[in-house]
Amino acid sequence: MAIQSVGVIGAGQMGNGIAHVFALAGYDVLMTDISREALDKALNLIEKNLDRQASRGKISTEDKDAAMRRIRTTQQLSDLGQCDLVIEAATERETVKHAIFEDLVPHLKPETILASNTSSISITRLASRTDRPGRFMGVHFMNPVPVMQLVELIRGIATEEAVFKELVGVVEKIGKTAASAEDFPAFIVNRILIPMINEAVYVLYEGVGSVKSIDESLKLGANHPMGPLELADFIGLDTCLAIMNVLHDGLADTKYRPCPLLVKYVEAGWLGRKTGRGFYDYSSEVPVPTR
Repeated sequence: MAIQSVGVIGAGQMGNGIAHVFALAGYDVLMTDISREALDKALNLIEKNLDRQASRGKISTEDKDAAMRRIRTTQQLSDLGQCDLVIEAATERETVKHAIFEDLVPHLKPETILASNTSSISITRLASRTDRPGRFMGVHFMNPVPVMQLVELIRGIATEEAVFKELVGVVEKIGKTAASAEDFPAFIVNRILIPMINEAVYVLYEGVGSVKSIDESLKLGANHPMGPLELADFIGLDTCLAIMNVLHDGLADTKYRPCPLLVKYVEAGWLGRKTGRGFYDYSSEVPVPTR
């Protein structure tokens, strides 16, 4: 089956980026969210990001205009039923994802491929709650989607080989590189990245270093483009904690125990950039460490 139309569930940070890259690659995109405000905000952000690409000579003005024309929005989940590929990019909570699939599945064409952009949750388990475990896969984009080159492709235990090959081709068409990951908690990138961030929070928690010294040490001492605490704020501390909990629950190893300080920040609602405060305070022009 040739994939021509793509449905995107969720107009947040990941959803709008996924819609952006698919529309730019020539796919017809239908993006849905329960919030009209979120959809309007996503369209404005996509246009702004496309303008930035055009100003840098990465795409033409014609490419930008054509991409914007390919994106439609709806608040009705059922409208995605006729799409060839549907990618769920909702919040990283399994109960929310199950509820979305339960509402969506009755409206899908039999041949539609269903995918989740989950960064850590079992693809096999998500697929088992749908009517098409053979046509279900994990398609994990990195943030920010238009910039980052990697897409993790995760097969559940029932995923058909033809579906995997089809999505390898799709990833290639949108100009990304696919990495095949097995269906174990947090897959490849977050299995390595998020425990590193959690360990950085422990270093802060134990007083080994300050926010500034930890981030500078990793940037200058390990050549990381962004310090681990700065990166945690960018990802969202709630997302980091959710992934650590998935690792801890799924692998039953104490080395994945979330740092109590990370838990405390999330309880305080200090989730990073999106709330204006995390390991840094973003209320002024230059972010200021909070510890």
